[in-house]
Amino acid sequence: MSDLLDMAVVGAGPCGIAVGAAASTAGLGATLYDKGCITNSLVDYPYYMTFFSTAQKLEIGDVPFTIADSKPTRREALGYYRRVVQYYGLDVRQYEEVTSVEGKKGDFLLHTRAQSGAEDTRRARALVVATGGFHEPNYLNVPGEDLPKVKHYYQEPFPFYDQDVLVVGAGNSSVESALETYRIGARVTMVHIFDEIDRGVKPWVVPDIRNRLEKGEIEVFWRHRILEIRPASVVLQNMDSEETVEIPNDWVLAMTGWVPDREFISGLGIDIDDETGIPSHDSDTMETNVPGIYIAGVLAAGYNANKIFIENGKFHGPKIVEAVSAG
Repeated sequence: MSDLLDMAVVGAGPCGIAVGAAASTAGLGATLYDKGCITNSLVDYPYYMTFFSTAQKLEIGDVPFTIADSKPTRREALGYYRRVVQYYGLDVRQYEEVTSVEGKKGDFLLHTRAQSGAEDTRRARALVVATGGFHEPNYLNVPGEDLPKVKHYYQEPFPFYDQDVLVVGAGNSSVESALETYRIGARVTMVHIFDEIDRGVKPWVVPDIRNRLEKGEIEVFWRHRILEIRPASVVLQNMDSEETVEIPNDWVLAMTGWVPDREFISGLGIDIDDETGIPSHDSDTMETNVPGIYIAGVLAAGYNANKIFIENGKFHGPKIVEAVSAG
């Protein structure tokens, strides 16, 4: 067990890094823990993804994000956030999971476990939870979802050449995976519970997907849901008439979103609104109903993942540091 930290941060994604950067600027001692690597969720993004936000809006602290184009790629963002960690000299414990927390404001005791299995403890005056919203998929909860052909994340199209692919949803991830797999020769079908693509889809992608749908190059079942996933097919159901249709299928790309680690959050004593999924917190300081425990990043948006992004979640860090500094 080591000396008392000013703050321990659970999660080393962009918003967790922003907390660490703000702490460093204020002269506070902080250690970041992540059960994966730095910006682990970005590592799992599609390989060729381009961000919706401009590079400037993704910047943290005093580190400029300079690129040739206005919107960075996944690879550029991964490199940038590593530079932020290096610039501020942040103490990041990668592949070290915080398994439990004891104590109270002013003296929390963290129990951690490294990838090797080695266990450790660390004390901190304040605790910041910045674990993001990618703990586990938002499951369909239908028969056959456990089949190996069902994928809840997508990285590149090449494995799906000359395959019957069903893409679930019509948000950014769904639309981009549908277009990419279509372009390398997959037979793509989309299914969505609503009757149009989501409003948050990147503007420059909308004309492309609409043209593909209108020309029938990508088939779509609006107002349908998956009833059952079978080894060589999928059964869809019309949500209005309840009629069913069975279509041939090799792969299901279930781009239905992800959910945060509610078990860890509630285990800390933090209240979570059942309807919104938002942990109880003061939006001015980001402190939760548990004194000394703060949240940062997309966690504060609950189930509405389109409310908080890197570009606004990064501002939680300075708020938290100011509150911790004030005691």
